Amino acid sequence: MRIALGQIDMGFEEKEKAMELCSHLMAEAKEKGVDFVVFPEMTLAGFTLNPEAYGEDRKNSKSLAFFQEEAKKNGVAICCGLPVYEDGVSTNHCIIFDENGNQLADYAKIHPFSFGAEAKHYIGGTELQFCQVKGVPVSPLICYDLRFPEPFQVLSEKSHIITVIASWPTARRDHWMTLLKARAIENQCFIIGVNRSGDGGGLSYHGDSMVISPNGEVLAHVEGGNGLTIVDIDPEEVVKVRAGFPLKADRKPELYHALWERHHDR
Repeated sequence: MRIALGQIDMGFEEKEKAMELCSHLMAEAKEKGVDFVVFPEMTLAGFTLNPEAYGEDRKNSKSLAFFQEEAKKNGVAICCGLPVYEDGVSTNHCIIFDENGNQLADYAKIHPFSFGAEAKHYIGGTELQFCQVKGVPVSPLICYDLRFPEPFQVLSEKSHIITVIASWPTARRDHWMTLLKARAIENQCFIIGVNRSGDGGGLSYHGDSMVISPNGEVLAHVEGGNGLTIVDIDPEEVVKVRAGFPLKADRKPELYHALWERHHDR
């Protein structure tokens, strides 16, 4: 499977500029035979805390219509981010389209970033998503979710690839890189982390988009700038790694749940 990290500097609340950039990269992806392009969190808007102005209703979303058309036009599956504003409620979403423009997944970020005031403007989602991209099981998560290992364990029971789209500031870049690698190792799956670059909303972003193998090997690391970074992966490596070192067979989720119930209020 040919994956492309679509790391971009989309600016801040400049959707038209970001659309031009994404369209250019999608054309390049088609030319280079890419199966699946992954873009950063809030791909066109940047990490906005003004969802009333920059969020969209999914039924009439110009951003989703744009990505759907780009997927169809180029025959390439897309993972992208969108601030959603519907009926006075804001949520932060990751959407996956297949190469024909069909929507495969719509994930609402479970963990809004309270330290950065996101939780004051967006509510958290309550569901995980599973889909098949080119026959490969894939699940999406978003940015701050990376700090919470529990959803990864649930998703990796089925999915061979977990995407993490992000707007992760430079100030905490070491955490981003370390946690991406940890999540791949402990879940024995591919982790695709795509962060934005540049500056926006008063924050600096270094990029550091990465593809990590089920063994924790860094297959790609993009430090900064705009562009596609292409990586060929074999999803069957997940099966081989798990067969060779059956870590998940020793997990005890029922016990963990019981321990939580027993101790968390004490």
